[in-house]
Amino acid sequence: MNTFKVAITGASGFIGSHLRARFKDYIAISREDTSEDILKKLEGVKVAINLAGAPIIKRWSTSYKKLLEESRINTTRKFVSAINESDVELFISTSAIGIYPDGKECDESCQEFSKDFLGVLAKKWEKEAQKCQKKTAILRLGVVLGKEGGALSQMLLPFKLGLGGPIGNGRMFVSWIDIADLMRIYDFLIKNSLSGVFNAVSPNPVTNKKFTKALAKALNRPAFIPVPIFLLKILYGEAASVLTSSKIVYPKRLLQKGFIFKYSSIDTCLNHILKG
Repeated sequence: MNTFKVAITGASGFIGSHLRARFKDYIAISREDTSEDILKKLEGVKVAINLAGAPIIKRWSTSYKKLLEESRINTTRKFVSAINESDVELFISTSAIGIYPDGKECDESCQEFSKDFLGVLAKKWEKEAQKCQKKTAILRLGVVLGKEGGALSQMLLPFKLGLGGPIGNGRMFVSWIDIADLMRIYDFLIKNSLSGVFNAVSPNPVTNKKFTKALAKALNRPAFIPVPIFLLKILYGEAASVLTSSKIVYPKRLLQKGFIFKYSSIDTCLNHILKG
């Protein structure tokens, strides 16, 4: 049982709800809090976790792109400013594997970054987090899989109805992580007081086709109907790139530090989530 106090931005979200359950003694930081409010809330806090950010999977208008940026950059800037004046010992901020280029195998040593909107946004986000003067870890999240939220919850209904299928030709790669392993990564970073950038992904990225097959098998449903990429572009516009990109990312630093994934294969993960 964790006996120290944790402060969390984005506490009401999918990942945040799991962190609230894991760290009973937590303080939620909201976007509306002033720097003074945050500093007061940080009294007695040992670990600060930053999950702030508006949802990515939504049609990106010019105004929504601005919200995506402000909800990450400005909130992180304000949070970091307060942390620097507090007694917080460890800051764990969030980023995304969208920072990496498509179709290239990458671990944390990769120095080539995506120049698209999400890649640039992730770089700006990390730059703000790195202004923290306390020990700082940044988690580059893959597709987080859990029943209660995130991408998987949106996919379950069509698959249960037998309407699921791969996106396009299904050859794009998905770098993913089970929500339970992600929670264990937070524990691991805190217990070992680790800093630096970590890819929060399973060691086994899979093609979209393999992911689709594993999900259909776990649900005992067919998955023969491909989702046309043009349809996703009609529905989501530029944001469809989140669903059609191909990210082949590995958690090299976590493995080097001794972290052991409990759900490293997609079949084990989906069976755990859907049947466990």
